[in-house]
Amino acid sequence: MEPRHGLRIILLTVLVLAGFGALLSRLYDFQITHRTHYQSLVPGDREVTVREPGIRGAILDRNGVELARNRRNYEVYFDLEEIHRSYVRQHEEDAKRSVIGSESGMPRVKRETDIARIVNTWIIPKLVELGVARNYSAAALRTHFVTHRGLVPFSYNTQLDYDQFARLAEHSVEVPGVYLDVRPQREYPYDALASHILGYTQPWEKGDIPEEAKRRFDHYIGEEKGKSGIEATFDDLLSGPAGSRKLVKNEKGHITGMIDYRPPQVGADVTLTIDARAQFLVSNVLRRAGRAAGVVMDTRTGEILAMASVPDYDPNDFIPSIDAEVWKDYTSNPTSPLTDRCIAGFAPGSTFKLGTAVAGALNGYAGRSYSCAGFVAYGTYRPRCWLRSGHGTLSLSSSIQRSCNPYFFKLSNQLGSERMVTALTMLGFGQPTGIPVPNESGGVFAGSKGWRAVNRDTTITPATLAQLSIGQGGTLATPLQLCAMVSTIANGGRYYQPRLVKSAVLPDGAILVEDRRTLKVDLIQEGMRPADLEKIRKGMWLAVNEAGGTAGRARIPDVEVAGKTGTAQTADDGKRSHNSWTVAFAPYDEPRYAVAVLVQNGKSGGKVCGPLVHLILRGLLARDEGMRLPLSPLAPVRGNKDPIEEIELPEDVLAAIDVSDVGETGDEAAAPVAVRPAVDLPAEEPVTPEPVITPEIDEEGSVVPRAIPVEEP
Repeated sequence: MEPRHGLRIILLTVLVLAGFGALLSRLYDFQITHRTHYQSLVPGDREVTVREPGIRGAILDRNGVELARNRRNYEVYFDLEEIHRSYVRQHEEDAKRSVIGSESGMPRVKRETDIARIVNTWIIPKLVELGVARNYSAAALRTHFVTHRGLVPFSYNTQLDYDQFARLAEHSVEVPGVYLDVRPQREYPYDALASHILGYTQPWEKGDIPEEAKRRFDHYIGEEKGKSGIEATFDDLLSGPAGSRKLVKNEKGHITGMIDYRPPQVGADVTLTIDARAQFLVSNVLRRAGRAAGVVMDTRTGEILAMASVPDYDPNDFIPSIDAEVWKDYTSNPTSPLTDRCIAGFAPGSTFKLGTAVAGALNGYAGRSYSCAGFVAYGTYRPRCWLRSGHGTLSLSSSIQRSCNPYFFKLSNQLGSERMVTALTMLGFGQPTGIPVPNESGGVFAGSKGWRAVNRDTTITPATLAQLSIGQGGTLATPLQLCAMVSTIANGGRYYQPRLVKSAVLPDGAILVEDRRTLKVDLIQEGMRPADLEKIRKGMWLAVNEAGGTAGRARIPDVEVAGKTGTAQTADDGKRSHNSWTVAFAPYDEPRYAVAVLVQNGKSGGKVCGPLVHLILRGLLARDEGMRLPLSPLAPVRGNKDPIEEIELPEDVLAAIDVSDVGETGDEAAAPVAVRPAVDLPAEEPVTPEPVITPEIDEEGSVVPRAIPVEEP
């Protein structure tokens, strides 16, 4: 064969292969990539597959009360691709008639291409006639059409009542592309109750559609997603498996039948350890203060029975999306209603002395006595006691009763930083407790892991240890951490992992989260003598029940309560302020409840938080005696930043207890040494998830659209 013939054969082969390649590419384009589009152009019936979102499981309190559930939501949505296609088809038919009409002098109509104008002139008048039209954002509709075409339905009206739904279903919208549906929508029946725990959901992100789903479905509707609280951390368990429908549509876009239906499934029900009635009690009690947090735990199990933070918010405001003005009101409120103060770090003040006492008891120092002359000198730094004349010589129990600063200054320095850090870490400080909510602060204290990360080359001095021993000098702890510590002291030294979720169970009974408590630390097993732990418990009893104690206002007649107060120097908007605290447990001999209450800008732990703890424990113990605590929807409270000198108790209560309590002011340990100042905001600022904002209504999206003139060709 001559060389030139071989070259020609090679060239011919290449051309043939290239031609086949181009042909295969186009076949793939027609039959795979744009299959749906070309199918829609073929006259006759066609199949349409619709993905339906799974149904979200409920969130329940420990007694089965629904705190988050689904309600039937009647919705009108648009298939914008189908509306556009049907409009074009109708226009073409009109155009054909107009050509014939033009011969007799009738004008020809110019085709409309703006999807919003098509909807306004072709769809909205019919909806107005049926009484189901509402304002919408024409700009959002245009963007949706460009981005998603017909794959994702455009939600037009999610606020139909049953009568509107029935009327619309009866008359049926004759224009293709307008559909009715009944979908579950999240609802929080008790409004702001436990809002920080529950969180809220948001519509699914329409850009998060898997490529496989785009090929499989003609219309895709995703699940709402948890954005904060339990809704976020248990989103995967709460979300149910998706379903699908396969419909038959004729060439005009009308549904003529359904050939396959796989209903969506329900996700797991999540049961909390929270008692809704106890939560209602604590929330209402805290509303006597402007900014506060309260935690109640079962000392026997580590279960959180109530965890309330004020101010708060209504998670229903976020469903399905939040109005821009409401969001602005939440985020511009200086009291930060979206912040859960129960898991945010605050200077704990003298309540932290209990942690120092535990450190001493763990290391055999519970029997030591120390003298108080009114101050202790560390070079030029002279932190003092709230009682300037001094307390004289005190034991561990009496030092807790009287909240003597020098006692704990001296105890901490005898222990040294290493033993202090070990004991405080054992009690859960300096690290998150691990409850399943986002943004839990771990707090910080001198020598903790977080503190070391920032202060690698910093030496813990005797002055630093002194401030640490009384919860100052940059120490931060959360109300939940302090409540867990008090629970440990109350129950005999067992630190149970704080629990917020009791169980998660699927509709078929499969258990995803078991109801099981976890013992993390047993102080007695770690070397503490029971008699030494009892000295700490006795000191808390004396603080409430004996003259000279600082927590007398937490006392309840006929019930033995043990407690400890604290008042920490801090800053508020750059101004000197205080955080007030009271922690307590009851009953003394058989403890069931541990309580921690914080009030920002409270001037006295005993006078501000003591009465709040009294009211909480009084309600809980009365419930145990048979009284039924109330439960009803709770409107959100805005809060305030006003200073609080005292919260008054009822006169009959005041007459039965000693209210001559005095104690720390938080100013005694103000130090000229180089320590990070305490603040009244979390050490780690909580991240507020950006919600889906309801699009603003524009002029073109008004219920009564402007007349759009017919344009001449």
